[in-house]
Amino acid sequence: MNKSVSVFLATLGLILSQLALAQQGTSDVRTLRGADAAVTDQAPAARPYAGKAPGRQKPIARTFGTQPPLIPHSIEDMDEVTLQSNPCISCHGPDNYKAARAPKMAGSHFKNRDAKTPSAMSQAWYQCTACHVPQVDAKPLVQNIFRGAVETKKKH
Repeated sequence: MNKSVSVFLATLGLILSQLALAQQGTSDVRTLRGADAAVTDQAPAARPYAGKAPGRQKPIARTFGTQPPLIPHSIEDMDEVTLQSNPCISCHGPDNYKAARAPKMAGSHFKNRDAKTPSAMSQAWYQCTACHVPQVDAKPLVQNIFRGAVETKKKH
């Protein structure tokens, strides 16, 4: 018998046996989600941001070297970042960070994609919450065993 015909018949036999098992309700096919795989997931309840007003929290430790700093304060009552206005710069910009006692924006925010330094903040870095995110005190949605690669600094 031709090899391709043999493979076809074997595949057809497997499919028919799986269909017969499925009709009996004893199929070995399982999903990772359990029996109710078609049920729509429910969104978790909305949680308030963990931080309070700016300047009242300590910075959150980073878990890897190139991680953008996390926002340790609430941003819910702050104005939205628009083309005309960025409320983050009012505290973290080079002209105001000392008076606001806020961390200064990184120098990388003043370099464009060609590594040139324009006189103002590069627009590539203007939407702060694309990289910097506020934190919510919530239970993880999935198990997480991630351990950061950055060692904690020891105090001497």
